[in-house]
Amino acid sequence: MADAPVTLSQHLTSRQALLPKQDARGIITLIGAIARVAVVIAQELAHAALRGRLGTVGATNVSGDEVKKLDVWGHDQMLAGLRASKACAAFISEEAKEPIEIPDAGPQGLVVSCDPVDGSSNLDVNGTVGTIFSVKATDRTPAGPAALGPGTNQLAAGYVMYGPGTVLVYTVGHGTHGFTLNKETGEFLLTHADIRIPRRGKVYGINEGNYYTWHPGQRAFVDLLRTPDKAAGRPYSLRYSGAMVADVHRTLLDGGLFMYPADCSDPAKPKPKLRLLYEVAPMGFVVEQAGGRASTGTGRVLEVEAREYHQRAAIILGSPDDVALAEEYYGKSS
Repeated sequence: MADAPVTLSQHLTSRQALLPKQDARGIITLIGAIARVAVVIAQELAHAALRGRLGTVGATNVSGDEVKKLDVWGHDQMLAGLRASKACAAFISEEAKEPIEIPDAGPQGLVVSCDPVDGSSNLDVNGTVGTIFSVKATDRTPAGPAALGPGTNQLAAGYVMYGPGTVLVYTVGHGTHGFTLNKETGEFLLTHADIRIPRRGKVYGINEGNYYTWHPGQRAFVDLLRTPDKAAGRPYSLRYSGAMVADVHRTLLDGGLFMYPADCSDPAKPKPKLRLLYEVAPMGFVVEQAGGRASTGTGRVLEVEAREYHQRAAIILGSPDDVALAEEYYGKSS
């Protein structure tokens, strides 16, 4: 008789002894709460067109992006779920200018940074979207409700991908693990234990429409990936969906690279696109814990200091040998 599949709740409980004692219960509670919200989001996405939730609300968020109806709805659902958990002291979201404080959590509450519906531009064409999250300790001082600082301070991170199946991937600093939603029971079951990314891949994901705005090292590196060399395993194939979660998930399982470099049209003022706290840092943590690397092109992503809640950063993540080669090309062109 086959063993019963491991549920997300069981897996989290098995990790409790590995977590900081003062934060262990809160981390487990919050990941469980995010998973429950993800089940609701998955159900809503399947019916969004029928319920009039596609399209925009006619406004932009703090990052200057056009706000989709499901962005607002997803933010509200995540906030409600975190509030109900009694473990979240503050919620940092793309849809809110400042952290939303939640006093009910008490002094041991944690901070959740989250993009509830990542890749929402894909919604109107029935494309894949996701949820990205990160958990940190609070400052626990009167200085502020939410911890900024480097990504190395993260206690947990992960994402949910809403595709043909709904997949949740998380890390608490002891490996990266993936779960698939059983829609009949509403439970996430372990399907990808201790994910290990290949040292090299054959695929890269990047928006090549921005080619002429890239750092010279980035252009030279992509030119290399396109150049046939059978012995070196090139050319690499281009795969890019427009949703970070989908592209990172493919990279995590199959190897290769996901890249979103800064706009260097003005070399003196590079302009990254993705947000550090709730996109770049959590994905960097997840990939590193699977044996990969996450870089800005010039340094480790998790060492970038977050000084603002909606700060942006460049990212190159994936197979360790591929990312190291990208950094070499940046170094040659600096």
